[in-house]
Amino acid sequence: MTPTHHSSSADLHQLDIHALTELLQQKKVSAVEVAEHFLSRCAAHADLGAFVALQPEVTLAQARAADLRIANGTAGTLEGVPIAHKDIFVTRDFVSTAGSRMLKNYRSPFDATVVTKLACQGAVTLGKLNCDEFAMGSSNENTAICAVGHDHLSVVRNPWNTQRIPGGSSGGSAAAVAARLAPGATGTDTGGSIRQPASFCGITGIKPTYGRASRYGMVAFASSLDQAGPMARSARDCSVLLSAMCGPDPDRDSTSLDMPEEDFSARLDDSLEGLRIGIPKEFFGAGLSPDVHAAVDSALKEYEKMGARLVPISLPRTELSIPVYYIIAPAEASSNLSRFDGVKFGHRASEYKDLADMYKKTRAEGFGDEVKRRIMIGAYVLSHGYYDAYYLQAQRIRRMIADDFQNAFKDCDVIAGPVAPTVAWKIGEKSDDPVANYLADIFTLPGSLAGLPGMSLPVGFAPAGADAGLPIGMQLIGNYFQEARLLNAAHRFQQATDFHAARPAGF
Repeated sequence: MTPTHHSSSADLHQLDIHALTELLQQKKVSAVEVAEHFLSRCAAHADLGAFVALQPEVTLAQARAADLRIANGTAGTLEGVPIAHKDIFVTRDFVSTAGSRMLKNYRSPFDATVVTKLACQGAVTLGKLNCDEFAMGSSNENTAICAVGHDHLSVVRNPWNTQRIPGGSSGGSAAAVAARLAPGATGTDTGGSIRQPASFCGITGIKPTYGRASRYGMVAFASSLDQAGPMARSARDCSVLLSAMCGPDPDRDSTSLDMPEEDFSARLDDSLEGLRIGIPKEFFGAGLSPDVHAAVDSALKEYEKMGARLVPISLPRTELSIPVYYIIAPAEASSNLSRFDGVKFGHRASEYKDLADMYKKTRAEGFGDEVKRRIMIGAYVLSHGYYDAYYLQAQRIRRMIADDFQNAFKDCDVIAGPVAPTVAWKIGEKSDDPVANYLADIFTLPGSLAGLPGMSLPVGFAPAGADAGLPIGMQLIGNYFQEARLLNAAHRFQQATDFHAARPAGF
């Protein structure tokens, strides 16, 4: 459902990217007006804790430049549209903290490739968004940075219920889009960190095939898993953002794929007649909330009405994805985070006796508990005597998980299922039980380990009880390079329903 166009600046935040772009191109509103409007909303809703950095003078300067390009007829596809960036992407004009005390007040000398590519299409940077420290978390409770408007650490709050988590690690991105503080945002997905918060906050988010978007300038967590992607209200908006973000970057990212840029919106309106949707039995077993099960089932029935066919499939190693991920990801994290030692940049302990003491104190002070936990796990599984028993075995099973998907795709075109077993839980509910947080990623981890594209789209709300009104998302997983097919399937569903157009009360 496309919002009605308005020229009044009072309701600009109710417009999606598509509608905003049309107004800007038709010069019915200026980029400066749009930027000012969203900056004022960010200030008015600082209690959500979504933003960790705002620089109004930088944002307005970019908006003025966008207005000039619109006037000159050289506008890009996102000219004048404010986009906020997860604070895992480095930026020259804003601090880049990765949610960690280790990088508090750090300013990068360059922009991440994803930031640059969006800017090349005219996007205006609205600010930097809160996230779990080094993207490690499923709830956005692991940040070590104070949000804008706060003088103490504050978790991001879910706009649908401010006593609930927004999901993680891209929780600031999801909350900002859901609360209409930004029409679109960037996120990163290592094991579900775009899809899960998108589901919990009732928005749309997509993780492309591993290597489709450059990782240059994205603070590394687990290099073989990290991938950038867009978060917005609809599949149509995500398709425009993804088209701008993706493309080869061989000179700066060795994992970047040599795939040409693609217009992911070109096939949005294709018919779904005959589309084979695989339903993995492992995604619908014990542990799945009845509310989530019912909402996903209802969405699948809607797809059948549009001509799609449901095909039962099996992904037999789904349960193994959790132990495999939590061996491989911490192993890569322990290696990547070894660069944060207080020598060249970032936090350094104020008092120390010698070099070794400086390393120890700097890392003890700079890293939070979850990051320390994963560094220790990673160092352990990579150590002599345990590498073969743990890390090598995990890599073998990872290959088998990828093979399971390829076997499934012989019988189906896309795979559908829940994003998470439940709706968003209460802030603090799982803080003392890290394993409970890890288990919440059971449905998103397999696709990440295989490097497949996956997305979340809103398909309903919890109907009653303590969870009443909380959003529920459905996950679509495609084969490699099938982002356009996923976006097409999501867009057609969103044409037939209006879950993606719903907004939290007060926003």
